[in-house]
Amino acid sequence: MQAIQIIHPGAAEVLQLTERPVPTAGPGEVLIKVAAAGVNRPDVFQRQGNYAPPPGASDLPGLEVSGSLLEGDFSGDNPFGLEPGDAVCALLTGGGYAEYAVAPLAQCLPVPAGLSLVEAAALPENYFTVWSNVFERGQLGRGEGGAAETLLVQGGSSGIGVTAIQLARAFGHRVFATAGNADKCAACERLGAERAINYREEDFVAVLKQATAGRGVDVILDMVAGDYVPREIDCLAEGGRLVFIATLGGSKAAIDAGVLMRRRLTLTGSTLRARPVAFKGAIARQLHAKVWPLLAAGRLRPVIHQVFPAAEAARAHALMESSEHIGKLMLQW
Repeated sequence: MQAIQIIHPGAAEVLQLTERPVPTAGPGEVLIKVAAAGVNRPDVFQRQGNYAPPPGASDLPGLEVSGSLLEGDFSGDNPFGLEPGDAVCALLTGGGYAEYAVAPLAQCLPVPAGLSLVEAAALPENYFTVWSNVFERGQLGRGEGGAAETLLVQGGSSGIGVTAIQLARAFGHRVFATAGNADKCAACERLGAERAINYREEDFVAVLKQATAGRGVDVILDMVAGDYVPREIDCLAEGGRLVFIATLGGSKAAIDAGVLMRRRLTLTGSTLRARPVAFKGAIARQLHAKVWPLLAAGRLRPVIHQVFPAAEAARAHALMESSEHIGKLMLQW
């Protein structure tokens, strides 16, 4: 098969087309003929040498794919009744930049009605991540703010960001977002953000305090960390939750523990790639029950900025690093 490998850590140009043996599905796994794959920020970190695959994972980048099921072990956890020939999208620990990929069956979902295979490949990494962090760890809608709470999405125009905005709005929550220019802010507001804040020109703490009559927001989804953390704590409501999923601004921050105690705040976070199959399979079942119907009804839609031929993965990585995109970048075979 053809695949995109990282020949050595470095700039986007180290992604090169190669030939590899077709992988073999093991117990509980299936082989997928890949139609499309999503490009995600962790792929860039892996290419740079800063994010090694978990033990046993493919060295090829790529954490999500769509395509058709070919063969494998269908005897175990198969909650959606998938069979060879079915169109699926799947969450991987690696290996998605290839014509064939192996995935645990529990991490495969049927393609939602009305979505193309390219659109379906844009779902797993972002939807698994947002559901796990905003609705489970962040408890959006189940905190002190009540059934309808307020979410701030840092980096609202990213693949994760556009997913979080749409999902939170679909479940009836107020959403705010930050982005780096007027076009990105406008895109966030079209997707459902009540107010998008240009972080280069405005203080998101002041804007949010005014927009919430001084109360603050219930949940913050943060991909920045670093010196954002004290400011984020300042704009959390009583009982608020700050959820970290990346540290683009640095991994260290100074906090006032007294403020956390007095205002009953929670700081939490997670990574997804190395979590066990059972954990990811549980998220897949929740997504199928609660989110897939919204996708089929057209209430949610993946936002795709550009689709590249798979052989041009280096161009996709260069665009991601420029941060000039809004939504997802995709590779297609």
